[in-house]
Amino acid sequence: MELLISAGQVLPGPAGRRVLDGAVLVRDSAIVAVGDRAEVGRLAGADAERRDFPDATLLPGLIDCHVHLAFDASPDPVAAVQGHDEATLFEEMAARARRLLDTGVTTVRDLGDRDGLAVRLRESIAEGRLPGPRVLAATAPLTVPDGHCWFFGGVVDGKDAIRTMVRRNAAAGADVIKVMATGGGLTKGGAAIWESQFSAEELRCVVAEAHDVGLPVASHAHGSEGIAASVAAGVDTIEHCTWMAEGGFDVREDVVAEIAARGIHVCPGASPNWRGFAERFGQERAMEIFGRVRWMAEQGVRLIAGTDAGVPRAVFDNLTGSLEFFDFLGFELDRILELATVDAATGIGLGDSTGRLAEGYRADLLVVEGDPLTELDALREPVLVLAAGRPHVPGS
Repeated sequence: MELLISAGQVLPGPAGRRVLDGAVLVRDSAIVAVGDRAEVGRLAGADAERRDFPDATLLPGLIDCHVHLAFDASPDPVAAVQGHDEATLFEEMAARARRLLDTGVTTVRDLGDRDGLAVRLRESIAEGRLPGPRVLAATAPLTVPDGHCWFFGGVVDGKDAIRTMVRRNAAAGADVIKVMATGGGLTKGGAAIWESQFSAEELRCVVAEAHDVGLPVASHAHGSEGIAASVAAGVDTIEHCTWMAEGGFDVREDVVAEIAARGIHVCPGASPNWRGFAERFGQERAMEIFGRVRWMAEQGVRLIAGTDAGVPRAVFDNLTGSLEFFDFLGFELDRILELATVDAATGIGLGDSTGRLAEGYRADLLVVEGDPLTELDALREPVLVLAAGRPHVPGS
């Protein structure tokens, strides 16, 4: 199948590149050409399907680097997970994946589910049996007994158990290994959100074993000790990175410098409900956390976009709301788009296949009315989405 899509402007990525009156030619699942409408049009075959959006913007499909498809974004998503059988939970996860696709998200990284359901969903989408974005699955996150998200089935105790669980996840089809370096707010009775769950030596064991089987490591780390240990262990991404400590915050500038020097990507996991977070935790505390994200970027830390979709109030159809968090912090709009396209793809290991519109890249793209370089709100109403070359009309 050949599809020629033209638009008033094309934003191939990275920031600064723009083609007025441009087009993209897609053949099957890949991009064949990008550029001037007339030039690209001449490459299309006589039987190519042609779609023209003269007042719209064509850009790479969006990437959400941190979701939990097993959670339902309700006030108690843990109860919802524990209360469903596999068939019901899989059906709900598939519906959430479709909702993500409706909003222009063509790749997601699922950082924790149960029973390998995200892997099953990944395969169903890849085979064209269900609509949805490409899914990178972590399967069961590694945690300690009674630790954060123990209910997903990734409990380990000691290095031998760590090695076994990493190998088990890899055999189950994991694309990434997730480790809960610190506690989290969802799990009652476990470690405090700032408190470390693994020693530095145990985290090194996680990374060594994961890298040995060719998988990257994403470290959930709110606490400063857990962040520092994750960096020393050589993880590939740090999730949240809020620098919490008992009774306050403990930002370690030397560790921030190391994150930047090592090229470790940080996903703040800004919920679409970030304004509500500020109301619940207080403006002063919230602004201390928010401002630190901007400061880390100024220190050279590579940020990527993620919503933590599925946790309370973090819905699956509002990545734009999370991107508005960076607008609030003063990031330029073209830079914000990079966080959810070019940079996100690089951060999750897909920089050579998606995140930009280029010859040979996977045909992940979306068309939106208006200009997201002027107003991010333009991203809220996609009129056409392609994931691996498959056209999807939102809401259809």
